[in-house]
Amino acid sequence: MALDPHAIAVRERFARILECIDRFTWRHDLRCEEIGSPQRIAPYSYAIEVTLGPTNAELGSGRLVLLHDPAGVDAWQGTHRLVSLVRADTDLEMATDPLLGEVGWSWFTDALDDHDAGYTAPAGTVTVVSSRFFGDMNSEPDRAEVEIRTSWTPLVEEPGDIERHLKGWQQLICQVAGLPPLPEGITPLGFRNGGSSLQQLNNGSRHD
Repeated sequence: MALDPHAIAVRERFARILECIDRFTWRHDLRCEEIGSPQRIAPYSYAIEVTLGPTNAELGSGRLVLLHDPAGVDAWQGTHRLVSLVRADTDLEMATDPLLGEVGWSWFTDALDDHDAGYTAPAGTVTVVSSRFFGDMNSEPDRAEVEIRTSWTPLVEEPGDIERHLKGWQQLICQVAGLPPLPEGITPLGFRNGGSSLQQLNNGSRHD
């Protein structure tokens, strides 16, 4: 049975986007690996997880999922969707700032705008959790964590456009963790993930 030429073209285009993600150069202090992606939300999906900082002193972490439905989704206002979770510890004084929610959201939108990453239909939440320990754990210091969950529709005219969104997302992770962006002209040393996105696509990121 002959394959639908349109379906082949869609699959190949998504594979090219994944190749761009594979080739992306992350900051030297950010480790990236491919993780399992949702199976039922969209016909095509891919996911990564990143950790910022050394293994014994993690500064922040994040997960990013790319969804693609060639038929389009009304709520997305497009055929692609990026879904993100970013979290990092913060100081207790910042955790009590009533404007932290608005500030956290501006970190997200500014990060995309700074890298000219076109998008539409953004949505998300900013959550701050503070913890005080008691009993056998009362020796632990008080701590607070900020968590930013976002989703947006990337305007991907060409497969390489996805890199603008990766740059913006990387900036968001660093900002939440309190790290400054790399100076202009400094090229980060990249951590490549352990497997090829194209291979992952061939092995099941297309969900029938």
